[in-house]
Amino acid sequence: MNNTIPLTKYGAELLKQELHQLKTKERRIVIDAIAEARSHGDLSENAEYDAAKERQAFVEGRIAELEGKLSAAQIIDPATLDAEGRVVFASTVDLEDLDSGQKVSYQIVGLDEADLKLNKVSVTSPIARALIGKYAGDVVEVQAPSGPREYEILEVRYV
Repeated sequence: MNNTIPLTKYGAELLKQELHQLKTKERRIVIDAIAEARSHGDLSENAEYDAAKERQAFVEGRIAELEGKLSAAQIIDPATLDAEGRVVFASTVDLEDLDSGQKVSYQIVGLDEADLKLNKVSVTSPIARALIGKYAGDVVEVQAPSGPREYEILEVRYV
């Protein structure tokens, strides 16, 4: 069973930055908050202490999650892809909505990188699943929440 997590080079950098932030800054803030709360005395009814311990559990859990993802990551640099024009993970796809004529570009990325505001869609999203393996000129049908939509693939880029 393949347990690798696909990430673009950019996505891996974002996760590394978050991990660094958690380890170097957030951990210190939490430790200081716990020490401050302990100085208030009785821990059994100390809301600040409870909140700081909950925050510590969250930070440590997120650190473990990020380290796990990065250790299992298959980092893909779109600029080095040679998929012969096929839509693959990390490729950028220019589409035209056949109903409205509206044009849009999406990059297919990992779950942690997906951000529709930046036109980055998760590889598990309906549109990405419909596009994977297709070529420029192909028409795909996507099951959107508003109903089926048809898109023509105008261009596939590896940038």
